[in-house]
Amino acid sequence: MSGIAVAVAGATGVVGRVMLEILAERRFPAREVIALASPRSEGKRLAYAGGELTVRQLTADSFRGIDLALFSAGAERAREFAPAAVRAGATVVDNSSAFRMDPDVPLVVPEVNPESLRAHKGIIANPNCSTIQMVVALKPLHEAARIRRIVVSTYQAVSGAGQGALDELRQQVKAAERSEEAVPRIFSHPIAFNCLPQIDAFLEEGGATREEEKMVQETRKILGEPELAVSVTCVRVPVYNAHSESLNVEFERPLPPEEARGILSRAPGVRVVDDPAALVYPMALDATGRDPVYVGRIRRDPSAPNALNLWVVADNLRKGAALNAVQLGERLVADGLLKAA
Repeated sequence: MSGIAVAVAGATGVVGRVMLEILAERRFPAREVIALASPRSEGKRLAYAGGELTVRQLTADSFRGIDLALFSAGAERAREFAPAAVRAGATVVDNSSAFRMDPDVPLVVPEVNPESLRAHKGIIANPNCSTIQMVVALKPLHEAARIRRIVVSTYQAVSGAGQGALDELRQQVKAAERSEEAVPRIFSHPIAFNCLPQIDAFLEEGGATREEEKMVQETRKILGEPELAVSVTCVRVPVYNAHSESLNVEFERPLPPEEARGILSRAPGVRVVDDPAALVYPMALDATGRDPVYVGRIRRDPSAPNALNLWVVADNLRKGAALNAVQLGERLVADGLLKAA
């Protein structure tokens, strides 16, 4: 039979479900799609392409006959099962942090560094959601004027922490309406009507969190700039979906806002939304459920001669995770780079 056999590992999670949606939406050339998850989800039914898939248990033997395995099962399960998938002949695209900084594993955003796919040895890493949208916006500007330094503050939606986090925000909003105490379980503090300047654990040295360190190191790897100066503060905000980022970017030469808008308007995967006089700029509500990386508030930084400020918004479940993974799968198929091909 023609077509690709695809497995989605972690199919019952927030990102896994979106992976299935996007595979169907984009009519991925799959002759078969199987849904894999933990033992407690075995037998569940998931919607797919107008029908249903029955969830199977994720095991080391799940990948016989599979060409492409899309993983969104967490780092621990990826380390356990992704090598088994590769041994079975599949090519793995993993959405966790397990392999991102492995020098033998390409870390890829299709609009930014697709050439890195050719070096894969069976596993390709999907970058962190906040890194993906940032580098999609910055790569064309980097090519035009060379970036010297990036300062980024993120405003990250709770969907990035999974279904439990979404439920927690909803519960805390309802509790506040009843004047009841908000009890945090997923987060360290209440998230409703609050901003938490912590995503993931704090590192032992330097005061940064793991999420912030991920953005620094992943950006350098994807852009091929190991010494690039990157400063990051990651904040969880009480928004259900779509991450927003405030970027201050210093270039090697002056880059007028008008030139930057022109470059970005032609860049793949980017949509410029930038008309402050009409109160038009990217917002999380508008980005939710959509594929582009939206860029606006493009303006000079008056405190630095070669710097611009930008506001970048994207759906973290789509471009920040599931869509990027599916796009990588499409590129692997188009370029004949599947392990079994």
